Amino acid sequence: MSHSWLRSMAASALCLPLIATGQTGEPATTIRTNTNLVVVDVVVSDTHHNPVHGLKASDFSLLEDNHEQTLKNFEEHSSTTPVHPITLPKMEPGVYTNYTPAPDNGALNVLLLDTLNTPMKDQPTVRDEVLKYLKEAPSGTRLAIFGLNMQLHLLQGFTSDPEVLRAAINSKKAAAKGSPLFDNAMTGDAEGADNPALEMATDALGNSPDSAGILANLQQFMAEQQSFQFQMRARYTLDAFDQLGRYLSRLPGRKNVIWFSGAFPFNISPDPDLQNPFGVMASAEDEFRQTVSLLARSQVAVYPIDARGLMVAPMYDASNSGRKYARPGSPNAFSKDLQKFDQRTEAEHSTMDQMAEATGGRSFVNTNGLKEAVAKAIEAGSNYYTLTYSPTNSVWKGDYRKIQVKLAEQGLTLSYRRGYYADDPQAPVHHGEPNLTTKDAVPYNPGRTAMMRGGPTPSEILFDVRVAPSASTVEPDLAPGNQGNPKLKGPYRRFTVFYAVRTNDLQCNATPDGAHHCSVAFLAFVYDADGVLLNQQTNGFKASFNAERYAVLLRTGITYRQEVSVPVRGESFLRIGVQDLETQRVGALELPVAAVARLKPLAQQIPAAAPVAK
Repeated sequence: MSHSWLRSMAASALCLPLIATGQTGEPATTIRTNTNLVVVDVVVSDTHHNPVHGLKASDFSLLEDNHEQTLKNFEEHSSTTPVHPITLPKMEPGVYTNYTPAPDNGALNVLLLDTLNTPMKDQPTVRDEVLKYLKEAPSGTRLAIFGLNMQLHLLQGFTSDPEVLRAAINSKKAAAKGSPLFDNAMTGDAEGADNPALEMATDALGNSPDSAGILANLQQFMAEQQSFQFQMRARYTLDAFDQLGRYLSRLPGRKNVIWFSGAFPFNISPDPDLQNPFGVMASAEDEFRQTVSLLARSQVAVYPIDARGLMVAPMYDASNSGRKYARPGSPNAFSKDLQKFDQRTEAEHSTMDQMAEATGGRSFVNTNGLKEAVAKAIEAGSNYYTLTYSPTNSVWKGDYRKIQVKLAEQGLTLSYRRGYYADDPQAPVHHGEPNLTTKDAVPYNPGRTAMMRGGPTPSEILFDVRVAPSASTVEPDLAPGNQGNPKLKGPYRRFTVFYAVRTNDLQCNATPDGAHHCSVAFLAFVYDADGVLLNQQTNGFKASFNAERYAVLLRTGITYRQEVSVPVRGESFLRIGVQDLETQRVGALELPVAAVARLKPLAQQIPAAAPVAK
């Protein structure tokens, strides 16, 4: 077997950093938070909602509970930093690189397509508007796409490739779905809509003496069913945001979640028109508060967009018969339904407004310009200032502390999180959950973050890999050294992963005699479509290379081989990474196993780069 591809991979790994250095400017400072810092991202916009640039730290003043705080760090982030498009050489089948021209310090953006809270008739419009945005999205805009129905689904991990994003939007997974807790034929989806069950009962009972009581009981039952659906939607949605917040908390910097939804009311008021007005009462206020606090702590700003656009009250819709308003004894039914519709819509928009304000985002309601709303949300969330401070109040007792940011210049609008709960940063972590303290979400772990399913593509270490089946046969057991999920079952297909890493990206400490000490980890993780870790192979080497051998490695790069097993059944993804154990610098990439599953198996194994002792 010819190893020419391996030489080309090493050459590619060597030349990509040279391409990358064509981008001018010093790398931006990345603020790493610790338990003594509060991080506040501030979006400053003018009267036309355009971002304001060029402000200095001295222009800002920050107060916590009306006490002025001293800024420890100040940094401006801008989407106007040029990203020069680079055309990479065409790779052979099965060969991949983690190089990307997207800047590492830019904001991350998440599109959340919420089918749980959005009428099915509005979902195709959302998809079309997102596709329109992607045609015009600025180069280098990094997006991930999640879907929400009864649970949260990752549809596409972070990428700046518009073709990949468009494919994800057009995929079956992102297709319109009916919500089991929204479009219920029994209750209708809003006050004033035709209710088939109620109409049938009214026709069947006619003017019988017991009809009024029976209908009242039926209305009570339906109202309580609808209230239950609201409560379940709120619970599932807040659970999904909690999960998303924890996922994003492991990524450094600001994250913007553009949430397409019809939203939900987190408080349901009594209905005086029912036999038991209080039977429909419900509140998710405590859960809502906890969720938005987690999002704010994790530097996640939410930009809700009402997917329904400009709405018309259902009783005005020509598709509704309006029979209920023509019945005897219901002269005020129309005005009552209109009032209920207005109140419910206001409550849903209030949820959006409060989530946006609490996390430093902005809501977009009563607009049909969904494409424009996406563009404005991403622009606002990509142009901001990061302020950090150590609170003068070091007593942690869980109380809410109000944050207030002011500017010397008048007439500008500031968006930022308005406070936090001062939980003890040294409190023990329970039930294996990350310690989401007041001042820092999850301690930043570069290796763990790099290997997150669907995460960004870190490129502190640039490398190429070739991935292909090891053989044409399947196996009942995992490859040697693999660490499988205890619930994982075979059969398996074994894949070989060849790495070619640029040696200059590693810190190989020199000794007086000219030898160099390198310590590198090679990581291959297998995930299913829902992000569950199925299997992993983690190994590498710590070695000393003499001067002659190290000089060769500087020219050729370091190569390495791994074998990892993938379940034959189901959809799987490979997350592949390299970590310098001296500096904790990382590089990673991700690919669907289906992209390499049909490649020709490798007839021979290429040995790993054996360390050469000095």
